[in-house]
Amino acid sequence: MTTRPAAGDTFPDIALETPEGGSVKASDFAGRKLVVFFYPKDNTPGCTTENIDFSALQDQFEATGTALLGVSKDSAKRHLNFIAKHDLKAPLATDAEENGLSDALGIWTEKQNYGRTYMGMVRTTYLIGPDGKIARVWDKVKVKDHAQQVLDAAKALG
Repeated sequence: MTTRPAAGDTFPDIALETPEGGSVKASDFAGRKLVVFFYPKDNTPGCTTENIDFSALQDQFEATGTALLGVSKDSAKRHLNFIAKHDLKAPLATDAEENGLSDALGIWTEKQNYGRTYMGMVRTTYLIGPDGKIARVWDKVKVKDHAQQVLDAAKALG
């Protein structure tokens, strides 16, 4: 099992696919704060709420010099549909099926639900400073008020 990076560690610089067919990675935001929020699946209740909440605060994050990036293993096409259906403002990216960023972070892991074991994403958020180092980690996120908590932490980071 991969050791999960903690505050003070450098965030891995692994490319993700954008819904438009490009790529994005943490170093693209060098000199800015970055929030990367990982969620299990597009168009599920908690994930939809989380994405809507981050999108609603997008302008306030930008005002603090903080970029947002939502990440799941959903396809680019699925992301485009999700964005259009919910008018999402926070950019999304697709993690690789294997050996992706979530694997490197140790948050793509075995989960259990109703006696069934499967691989899935642990809902986790990272606040990354302008230096590329992790300033804060929220693990096993509860969606309610989470986006506001992350915004408050981004403001406090200065």
